[in-house]
Amino acid sequence: MTTPERTASIQRATAETSIELTLNLDGSGTVHANTGVLFLDHMLHAFGRHAWLDIDITANGDAAMDPHHTVEDTGIALGTAIRQALGDRIGIDRYGSAYAPLDEALARVVIDISGRPYFELHGDMPEPVIGSDFATSLIEEFWRSCATNGGLTMHIDLLRSRNAHHAAEAIFKAAAVAFRSAIRSTGNSQSIPSTKGVLA
Repeated sequence: MTTPERTASIQRATAETSIELTLNLDGSGTVHANTGVLFLDHMLHAFGRHAWLDIDITANGDAAMDPHHTVEDTGIALGTAIRQALGDRIGIDRYGSAYAPLDEALARVVIDISGRPYFELHGDMPEPVIGSDFATSLIEEFWRSCATNGGLTMHIDLLRSRNAHHAAEAIFKAAAVAFRSAIRSTGNSQSIPSTKGVLA
């Protein structure tokens, strides 16, 4: 029996942004990101590489004015693609958790591919801005949008950090490893990992 491809293609257009995204859950970690927000591109590369996802994304919009809309809408597009690519979610592990350090920063992410969106983030970013214009509050905006549109229950804890860049990267890398575990195949192509018989 041929295993169905877990891929998705998303086009999302609003008055503020236009996004095209393709996703392969069973990729090799190849990422092409051109969102107009350089730090977001950097984080998407980290997420895709450590989750072994292939991601190709192009975004156009008002990022030169303020990255907020691009970051939020990219999270929406990625979450939508994740939901689409997972399909009925038969045969996945469902749960994933991981710690990731980056120098002094340490993050923990726990994911349940439950079909029921829920998001929590705890821990204070040590600095308000990364680089010249990337507000650290956008980390939460991105992951909330992704979890909500991906049907994920997601808990993020920033356990310690003194550098905001390190904190953000630790979060994205922990999310990647947790997600990689959650989408992993159990080898049972008939089993939905739920006592209800459905993930929704």
